[in-house]
Amino acid sequence: MASQHRKPRSAGARVAGIRTPALATAALTSVALLSQTANAVPSDDGKPSLEEVEKKVDDLYRQAESATEKYNGAKEKTTKQRKRTDGLMDDVAQRTQKLNEAREELGSYAAAQYRTGASAPDTAAFLLADTPQDYFDQNQLMSRLTDRQKGAVDDYVTERSATMKQRQEATESLATLTDAQNDLKIAKAAVQKKLGEARELLSRLTAQEKARLAATEKQRQDEAARKAAELARQQAAEQAAAQQESGGAEAGTGSSSTAPSTSGSGSGSGSEDPSYATKAEKALAFARAQIGKPYVWGATGPDSYDCSGLTQAVWKAAGVTLPRTTYDQVNAGTTVSLADARPGDLIFFYDDVSHVGVYIGNGMMIHAPKPGAYVREESVFYDGESGIHSVVRPA
Repeated sequence: MASQHRKPRSAGARVAGIRTPALATAALTSVALLSQTANAVPSDDGKPSLEEVEKKVDDLYRQAESATEKYNGAKEKTTKQRKRTDGLMDDVAQRTQKLNEAREELGSYAAAQYRTGASAPDTAAFLLADTPQDYFDQNQLMSRLTDRQKGAVDDYVTERSATMKQRQEATESLATLTDAQNDLKIAKAAVQKKLGEARELLSRLTAQEKARLAATEKQRQDEAARKAAELARQQAAEQAAAQQESGGAEAGTGSSSTAPSTSGSGSGSGSEDPSYATKAEKALAFARAQIGKPYVWGATGPDSYDCSGLTQAVWKAAGVTLPRTTYDQVNAGTTVSLADARPGDLIFFYDDVSHVGVYIGNGMMIHAPKPGAYVREESVFYDGESGIHSVVRPA
């Protein structure tokens, strides 16, 4: 499980949430500012402070994204269950047709017997019996049936039993589908509730308060960019060291071959698996083409995405099928360290694994942040280092 590979969390206040620099979507503050939230006090008029509003909005967006992943899971379950139910209902219809044909064949024998006066009471009694097999178990009737008639009876009994079983399965599947649809409605309502609460809080902010948010967001972005550059330098240094070591080994052995790098470079060059680099290149080309498209919760493209819908589509473009939700995607590959992240790897965030982006190298990723924002490139440290849960190589 990915939780076994989770990186240690730093002590102190945890920054929650998916942020965006756009004022219209309440860009949120840096770790340093949010760490002061606990000490913030309401204003004199009893209203919450800007820091308190900011943290509440942040939490609501985080809760909305977590609820979105639950919605995605419920939607996937509903879709599969509907497909299964439809298949069972089709089978029931086909078996019912066969059962009617078998009944009609028995009816033709009854009519013939009635016309000739042969065993008419027995046949009529069979047609009125609740359980045909129970009736035909009586040896005195079966002994008077021809082989063809016995075959017709066997066909009827077999089809009736299979049809009843199929109907029961269809009924149970329909009940499961109803439960799944109810779960989907609940999950949808949860997302809408959290987003509505966030929008309500943001609507109360003054122009001055929004300007303050923009200023602190700029500080947060600068810090995230600094950390991304630091990670890029670290990866480049490790790659250079690995290449130098590889070159020394070749010189010592007189080999003319080039040993693959094991550093997992941020640029993707010298990777151990050339096929992965090829797939990642296709995935990233697709990801870059999606930049600027809106985040819409539950969306899987092509015009809009949520976070896991984007990463699923990105790797599908490279011929790799990923599960729908972040909870499943985090287990669909090999966990590596952040220092070893390569372009194409998936970066997961938060303890509940409710957000994901695709790494593009140099400490940057492409992701669909949250409602009101758009697919964009951003530092993997956009919500602080403690927000990163794990890195997974999907292919």
